[in-house]
Amino acid sequence: MKKIFNLFDLKQKVDYKTEVLSGLTVALALVPEAIAFAMIAGFSPLIGLYAAFTMGLITSILGGRPGMISGATGAVAVIFVGLIIKLKDINPDITPEGILQFVFATVILAGVIQILAGVLRLGKFIRLVPQSVMFGFVNGLAIIIFTSQFPSFYQKGELLQGSSMLIMLGLVLLTMLIIWGLPRLTKAVPSSLVAIITVSAIVIGLNIDTTTVADTLKEGETIKGGFPPLTIPNIPFTWETFMLILPYSAIIAGVGMIESLLSLSLIDEITETRGRGNKECVAQGTANIVSGFFSGMGGCAMLGQSLINISSGARARLSGIVASVGLLCFIMFGSGLIERLPMAALVGVMFMVAIGTFEWASLKTFKKMPASDVIVMVLVTLITVVTHNLAVAVLIGVVLSALAYSWENAKRIRARKHVDENGVKHYEIFGPLFFGSVQGFAEKFDVLNDPQEIIIDFAESRVADMSAIEALNAVTHRYAKQGKKVHLRHLSKDCRRLLQNAEAIIDVNIMEDPSYKVMVNKI
Repeated sequence: MKKIFNLFDLKQKVDYKTEVLSGLTVALALVPEAIAFAMIAGFSPLIGLYAAFTMGLITSILGGRPGMISGATGAVAVIFVGLIIKLKDINPDITPEGILQFVFATVILAGVIQILAGVLRLGKFIRLVPQSVMFGFVNGLAIIIFTSQFPSFYQKGELLQGSSMLIMLGLVLLTMLIIWGLPRLTKAVPSSLVAIITVSAIVIGLNIDTTTVADTLKEGETIKGGFPPLTIPNIPFTWETFMLILPYSAIIAGVGMIESLLSLSLIDEITETRGRGNKECVAQGTANIVSGFFSGMGGCAMLGQSLINISSGARARLSGIVASVGLLCFIMFGSGLIERLPMAALVGVMFMVAIGTFEWASLKTFKKMPASDVIVMVLVTLITVVTHNLAVAVLIGVVLSALAYSWENAKRIRARKHVDENGVKHYEIFGPLFFGSVQGFAEKFDVLNDPQEIIIDFAESRVADMSAIEALNAVTHRYAKQGKKVHLRHLSKDCRRLLQNAEAIIDVNIMEDPSYKVMVNKI
């Protein structure tokens, strides 16, 4: 049954059963991820679990993309490794608790930066990410999700052998089979949840000896805890401290926004809806601030868990809220049961997420896409897989795409030339005039042999940047030295505005289109 669910002025139809069941599935899938990411930075599992709770709850309520799941992530955890090394270099005697105080402060500052980015409406710049980069990002992330499950096939540092490996593989395949097959019979309940419950029941009921969540914890550690404790970072509030954590906060903020906005764009595409990027930036920032004050390591959107949620049919905020509250209940009351969950069930779920995440259609585009786009896509995928830094991979991909675009457009500058009945030589320019094409533009003119008056016609071109203005200035001066006059014709309004803004460095005539009254203005 569907009803109307109102939350913070959001009005949308919600299937409560689907949202609740999907949220519980995501909550189960969050547990091993949060633990693993906390361990990357050397933190207690609870630091990651608390972050998953606070990040998920706040972004589900305030975020710009209903149905998207946030939590502790590996990309953010890796950044803390550098901070910890820096802190130990400065103070070799610093305690683990002392390190955590700096971590919490860094997360809070990162949240402030993200809120500022949202208020300044910087989220719109995600539109600059080309499709080839998106393909590379998604494929790289799918490979990371897939390969990050491999440690579950090890126990105490050694690869499972014999019957242990066969049992693990069998349970993983059973999980994947249920997720694949159940939707063909019924979509009344999320197949991922049914798979986890079924495989767990088999393992616990038959007392099968296989790797569980408890086996992933270090000796003496547990996921049992209470409500996240309020923590005011106990660090020196000095300029030196601020400058110490600022670079790491800025990186966390940037990585978090890029991952979150890319995930938002992908989910928009899957659901054929549109999220709000700037609102998501503010929500991510608010969540990181709350996470820092409540003993969490911060984080950002998690595409894997988001896809589990979306594929289970969730489309509203309720699923994310249920996932976060469910995770907190597991921490506070159900830790014993969660620690008994077989890793095979969770691994199977993530394997299916990886398979569903990979853009298989991108493999068919190798002979259809331009070579530059194929190269960018492959490079972004490789950088993502090798570095596990999605933000760096995307930034490199955007830069390479921009360079490839500039190179292609630079080759398109050309000039058609003719002399009219009045002895005036016309240069009809084709292609954009910008930093990449100015050299080719300058080579088009025969200053010494041209007549006393020339017209440069921009009907099929445009002046794009400061380099273009300087190129026009250089051509004008070359003709001026020979006592010859230059007119610019058919300039668009934005091009004329650029020239007017640069009138201190350029001295040319502008000739309007003759059909709109001929006039020559000195600027």
